[in-house]
Amino acid sequence: MSIEDDVALLERVPTLRLLGSASLRMLAIGSEQRIVGHGDVLFSAGEEADAGFVVQRGAFRIEDGVSAEIVAGPGALIGELALVVAMKRPSTAVALDNSSVIRIPRSLFQRVLESDPAAARRLRDEFVTRTSQIASDILMAGGKLST
Repeated sequence: MSIEDDVALLERVPTLRLLGSASLRMLAIGSEQRIVGHGDVLFSAGEEADAGFVVQRGAFRIEDGVSAEIVAGPGALIGELALVVAMKRPSTAVALDNSSVIRIPRSLFQRVLESDPAAARRLRDEFVTRTSQIASDILMAGGKLST
């Protein structure tokens, strides 16, 4: 795939779209493509998470051993939080098909945010909105459980 194809794919990811074209171009240039065979593990629960992955082709089963499995297909961002914070992987991702991903290292993502403060603010605002919605949903669920 070309850099332009990678930028177009990154623009399809809602979280990344917030960064704008110039920042997405930097991510596309600095990231790497990985090919993952059918049944191969992209990452395992408990591993250090130092990157996020955007699915280019194929699909991945994301399983944490507790909740329902999730299937992530083309355009999905896997490991979003690993882009902004050091952590251990909470789940395992297994390729359901012959697949490919764009690997975005946290160090690259942070450099892009440092070079574009407006993009960093847009991303922060999105995370604040999501966090507020999750907190509201938890309160609503707790209220329903206590009745």
